[in-house]
Amino acid sequence: MNLVELKSPSKEIRQDHWGKILCYAATGVLLLLLLTMMYFVFSKGIRTFTVDGVKVWKFLTTSQWEPTSTTPKVGALALISTSFLTTILAAVIAAPIAIIIAIYVVVIDTKIGTKLIQPIVELLLGIPSVVYGFVGLTMLVPLIRRSFGGTGFGILAGMLILALMILPTITSLAIESLRGVDRSYWNFAYTLGGTTWQVITHVILKIAAPNLIIAVIYGIARAFGEALAVQMVIGNTIQMPINLLTPTATLTSKLTTDIGNTVAGTLANDALWSLALILLLMSLAFNLIAKRFAKRRVKS
Repeated sequence: MNLVELKSPSKEIRQDHWGKILCYAATGVLLLLLLTMMYFVFSKGIRTFTVDGVKVWKFLTTSQWEPTSTTPKVGALALISTSFLTTILAAVIAAPIAIIIAIYVVVIDTKIGTKLIQPIVELLLGIPSVVYGFVGLTMLVPLIRRSFGGTGFGILAGMLILALMILPTITSLAIESLRGVDRSYWNFAYTLGGTTWQVITHVILKIAAPNLIIAVIYGIARAFGEALAVQMVIGNTIQMPINLLTPTATLTSKLTTDIGNTVAGTLANDALWSLALILLLMSLAFNLIAKRFAKRRVKS
């Protein structure tokens, strides 16, 4: 081995160097895609206010949506209200069920939970949203129509479909959260004479609470951005919800219904991009809230 070979970097060092370059490049591409998408949506979304002259406050606090009439009006209050109402109600239904399933899988019966229930949850995670929407359209909507009257389309159908869709997401994250609790805490609680129920409520759930909250937040984020399944069962009529049977529309359902039927540069198209901007900002808000809870968890 001569002096030149000793001074030149080894094969392992070159591999490490190229590995770092690839990692930095991939991170840069991801960051560039995120910034490009945010700029594109933001630049399109603010045209409603900067070019078309619509007041931001009026856009957010009125519910009339007539962008193509002789006196155009675009108010997103009904869409925003329905989106939040449907999402929160879906989370209220799905979160307790998901946590109960997670407790069964991790604590009550790990054998059946791991071999049967968890694979079912993972299978539900992979089902496309259009399948959920079709099930809701053919089974849930007629059932609501027969049981409560009306058309069957509305917030009730939308929130039930959303609850079914986010249930496997929250369940999967909740299972990992409970598994993250150190078993020494369980054993210590059992040693002190605690029952299984006491160990679950006073030890496991208290320790895993921050992670469980994060799981629910991510479930809410998915529900808030869901489009196709909700569009198929909610009715797609822009009006303030009066009750759970009111046919109405969400931000995502309005976007998917109308975005292909508008001309770029018109108020109708710009207003839809403003709805997309609201969705983007809400997604960022949900992620920031989840990160905040994650930081508190690390500190605690």
